[in-house]
Amino acid sequence: MWMINGRETLVSPYLKIAGALSFAVAPVAALSQPLPAAPSPAPVAMASPNAAAVERFYASRKNASLWLTNPEAQAQVLTTLRESTVDGFTRGPEVATQAEALIARATAGDTAAARQAELLLTDAWVSYMQSLATPIANMIYGDNWVRPRVPSANDVFSRLQYSPNLAAYVRSAPNLNPMYGQMRAAAVAELKLPGGGKSALLSENMARARFIPPSKRYVVVDVPSARLWMYDNNQPVDSMKLVVGMDEYRTPLIASVIYYTTFNPYWHAPDHLVRKAIAPNALRNSGYLKAKGYEVLSEWSADAKIIPPSEVDWKGAAAGTVHLKVRQHPGGDNSMGKMKFPFENGDGVFLHDTPHREHFAKAVRTISNGCVRLEDAPRFVRWLYGRDVHAEGVGPDQNVVLPTPVPVYLLYMTTRPENGTIAYAPDPYRLDHSGRATRSVAAK
Repeated sequence: MWMINGRETLVSPYLKIAGALSFAVAPVAALSQPLPAAPSPAPVAMASPNAAAVERFYASRKNASLWLTNPEAQAQVLTTLRESTVDGFTRGPEVATQAEALIARATAGDTAAARQAELLLTDAWVSYMQSLATPIANMIYGDNWVRPRVPSANDVFSRLQYSPNLAAYVRSAPNLNPMYGQMRAAAVAELKLPGGGKSALLSENMARARFIPPSKRYVVVDVPSARLWMYDNNQPVDSMKLVVGMDEYRTPLIASVIYYTTFNPYWHAPDHLVRKAIAPNALRNSGYLKAKGYEVLSEWSADAKIIPPSEVDWKGAAAGTVHLKVRQHPGGDNSMGKMKFPFENGDGVFLHDTPHREHFAKAVRTISNGCVRLEDAPRFVRWLYGRDVHAEGVGPDQNVVLPTPVPVYLLYMTTRPENGTIAYAPDPYRLDHSGRATRSVAAK
C-alpha cells in the first residue's frame, strides 16, 4: 500500500517499479531536462496491460518528459481524468490524485517521483482512450466501416508525441461526436452538484452515443424522441419525425452504412404479422390477398416460386404452426411506400417511406414493428444524393447506388442536446437505470 493525503491506496505498478529504482534526487526546477534513465529493475508483475508498452515508449524517448515539462497539458490531463467518471472510466479521479501527489514531490526535487508521475499519467491516458473506443453495449454493428477500433498503446503514443498542441489534443479527445461532446459538458457540470445531479443519467446516455463517425456526413436515428437528424460536416443540417418500434417489437441499436436506395420495393412481411393479420384476413376474405398485392413464395430468393393461395395452409399460418414467406407488391398499399433505405444489421431493420401519413401527427410514435418510417422520404433522398432521384417506371426493387456511402446510427437517447440545452425524452423501452430528469441542463 501507499499513503496519499493520509490514507492508504493501492500502488500502481509504476510506483512499485520506480520505488525499486535508485535515482539520485536532484532539483527538477522546470523539469526541462530528460528524466534520468532507470537502471534495469528486478522483474515486477504489472497490473496494467499497457505498462510494458509505456516503459518502452519512454525508453524510446530517452526518458524525455511528456507532461511535467508542459504545464498546460499537465493541467488538462489531470482535469480530464478527474472528470472521466462521466465517460465510464471510473479510476480516472484516483489516478489524478496519485499523479498530483507525485508531481508535488517532483517539484520539490524528487526525480524518481517525476518519472513515476510520467508513467502513471501516460498509462492512464492510454487506458482512457481505449475505453472511449470500446464498442457500445447491445449495439449491432452491421458494417466494419462503422465498427469502433480500439487504438493500440502505440497509436495513442503517436498522437501524444506528435500533436502540435498537446493540451488542445487532450482537451478535444473526449468529444467523440457533437452529441457526445455536448452531453459530456453537461454531465461534468452536473457532477459538481450535490449528489452528482443528473450526471449518472447523462453518463448512461453518453454510453449509447459513444460512436466515432468515420466520415463527417452521417445519419442519427433517435428512438425515444422518434426523430432523425442528417449531419453534414459533423453538424445537424436537417431533421424529421419518425415512427419507430413499439415496445413489443423494439427498434434495436444499430450502427451500419446506407449504400443504396430501393425504389418500388417489395415488402417482405414478418412472420408475426403473417400470423396476426395476413393469414386471418385471407381466411375471412378470399379476395384479400389480391386486393392487397400479397403473394406467398417458396423461399426468399430471386428464383422463388409463387405458391397459389389455394395450396397454402392458412389455418396453420394463423395458428403459428406454419411459417409462410409472404411479400407485397409495390403500390399504394405497400407498407414500404415508394422507397426504402436498407443497411446491414441482421435484424431486417431499415428506414422506409410509408403510405400512412396520419401517424406523424401523433405525439407518441412508437408504433411500428421495428423498422423506421420516415416523415419525408423524398427529402431524405435529396439529402443523400444531393438531387431528386426517382424510380424508372413501375418495375419492382430498383436499387440506385449512392455516390458516397452514408453511415447510419440508430440510438436510444433519453437525453440529447437541443438548442443549447439538454432535452429529456420519455423512456419507452425502460432502459434507463439512473432515474429520470426533471429539468433542462445547459449544454456547453
